[in-house]
Amino acid sequence: MSILERLNDLIWGFPLLALLLGTHIYFTVKLHFPQRNLFYALKLSLGKADNTEQNLSPFSALATTLAATLGTGNIIGVSTAVALGGPGAIFWCWITGILGMATAYSECYLSVLFRSRRDDGSYVGGPMYVLKNGLHNNKLGSLYAFCTLLAAFGVGCTTQANSVTQAASASFGLSPHLVGIVLALLTAAVILGGVRSIANLCERTVPAISFVYLLGCILLLILYRSVLLDTCVLILKSAFGFRSMAGGMAGAALQHAVRYGIARGLFTNEAGIGTSAIAAAASHVKDPRIQAYVSMTAVFWDTVVMCLITGLVIVANMLYDPASVTGAAETGLTAAAFAHLPYVGNAFLTISLAAFAVTTLIGWSYFGEKATEYLMGKKGIPLYKLAYTIMIYLGAIIPMRLVWESTDLINALMVLPNVLALYCLQKHIRS
Repeated sequence: MSILERLNDLIWGFPLLALLLGTHIYFTVKLHFPQRNLFYALKLSLGKADNTEQNLSPFSALATTLAATLGTGNIIGVSTAVALGGPGAIFWCWITGILGMATAYSECYLSVLFRSRRDDGSYVGGPMYVLKNGLHNNKLGSLYAFCTLLAAFGVGCTTQANSVTQAASASFGLSPHLVGIVLALLTAAVILGGVRSIANLCERTVPAISFVYLLGCILLLILYRSVLLDTCVLILKSAFGFRSMAGGMAGAALQHAVRYGIARGLFTNEAGIGTSAIAAAASHVKDPRIQAYVSMTAVFWDTVVMCLITGLVIVANMLYDPASVTGAAETGLTAAAFAHLPYVGNAFLTISLAAFAVTTLIGWSYFGEKATEYLMGKKGIPLYKLAYTIMIYLGAIIPMRLVWESTDLINALMVLPNVLALYCLQKHIRS
């Protein structure tokens, strides 16, 4: 644990943070602010889910991406960002989302452009294929695929299963073993049906779950309305290193706010990591710009909307009821806020977290499957699905802090080859 913490402090220091923010800013300017076309992108994303036999519609690809990104990062990840980086981490997480839309656009554009077509007419792609077909570097492609496989077991399995276990145990007293078994069986029932089964579930459930969760957050913000202005002021002051007090918690130094804000923003929206491009490549759309715009909206919904509103709820509760966060664990700030939700309280949060976790487990299983196919061919997929299902159960019962530190390290390792491909192939990207 100590070694991982030192590695992450080194890797997530100024160089990598500067690389990520610099990449987001560079492609925002180079592509003449693709964020300006957000409403056009949202309109495209809400089009009819006209899947073909072999490939996904743009909406299904987006839903699969959101299934993988909307989850504990938006709920538990934001809590740890505030606990470790102070309220200012919310601002930097939000900035990562705003600027990261341009990076996500670029990743998905290249993924569609350099994807491969199988004999049955289906498409397969992602940063590993961009590295292989675009940069002609199969070794880097294999490295990225291997990291994606590790991330599937970390981000996709263990963080989701463990977060649900903790919430279910606290709210309903359920055994971690029981929760792990149920999650494993539910996920296995879907992923064994293949990409079509995954896409169908994602496009039906993700919008509904997100709407219900946002409704709960809005009700809490109405309850906290008397401190909303102070909440925004505190976040901005803490974001730039000014020390403030909120419920006995000191605003973190600028470095910590930036470090944890960007790290958690990257964890949840994955702009710079490139995994959303794996789903984008499975779309039947021929024009890379259309799918890139659609996939770009995943970052908007995930970080600009969901992480921001969760962060506002957490920090507002710190001002509204300081006693509720005194002594709270790193992952407990969200639960402390939702305890004020009338009638349903933390049961609402537990059910929301479980629903998001199941979709994330399913969405990430697809990313890991494509990485396995790249490394071992289709023959390795059955073994991968079995290992993925087992890891869901194990994730429900292992210590969580180790998983989060490991996830940050894996994310950093995925950023480097993906960003390298973006810069080397930037001349191919059009907005």
